[in-house]
Amino acid sequence: ASAEARGAFGDPRLYLEKLIEGGRHVEIQVMADRYGHAIHIGERDCTVQRNHQKLIEESPSPSLTDEMREQTCIAAAAAAARIGYVGAGTFEFLLDEGGVLRFMEMNTRLQVEHTVSEIRSGLDLVAMQIRVAAGQPLGVKQSEVELDGHAIELRINAEDPSDGFRPSPGTISTWQPPEVSPGVRVDTHVETGYTVPPHYDSLLCKLIVKAGNRDQAIAATLEALEGFEVRGVETTIPMHQSILASADFKTSNYDTRTIPGWSAEES
Repeated sequence: ASAEARGAFGDPRLYLEKLIEGGRHVEIQVMADRYGHAIHIGERDCTVQRNHQKLIEESPSPSLTDEMREQTCIAAAAAAARIGYVGAGTFEFLLDEGGVLRFMEMNTRLQVEHTVSEIRSGLDLVAMQIRVAAGQPLGVKQSEVELDGHAIELRINAEDPSDGFRPSPGTISTWQPPEVSPGVRVDTHVETGYTVPPHYDSLLCKLIVKAGNRDQAIAATLEALEGFEVRGVETTIPMHQSILASADFKTSNYDTRTIPGWSAEES
């Protein structure tokens, strides 16, 4: 390993981390300005993933205690201020079997799943990032950040999950997403007649749903999925329906190695 590091980076020193097999993937959203002010906008649970690509994100995390959530979120905001960070960022953790959050990395960007934090807080994180990049102060105190309800985001991809997640490029002959409401948000670039190219990311849209609690959010998300009508390409909608309806997802009985409600044979 030392020889490989020297050959690749010209430095033989090694950095060792504790191996966590499985675990829960939890991340803290922060925003900071150039005047030393930083806030957190709660956490997101991104445990449901395939090949390290997130499929479902939700907030709050069903795997954290209130005490752990508060301590970790406060620590993340303090860390962002301490290092002089400016902009949107995400502190990433793995929750091990012993209930300890292990720091992995910081993503110094606005992530795909930032919309989960937006729908819970009512904040526009894109606009905030632009303002702080332009040198403006945050304009929001931590005490003013109110996180409401439970939110779930699904990434709808042009893939066939029943055929090993084979990409499904082609022309979309029908594109009808569910009706948007205060608790249902659809972020997409797709319309009827759009051609899904074979060369790029297969993401078609993000479905973000918020309700009063987790059970209600799951039910509302399943209802929103029924509102999709997509023809011309295969999508991951059936997989999401299977996951959300599964007992393992409803009881939060899974880790990063498993997709609840979706067997290895199906994928």
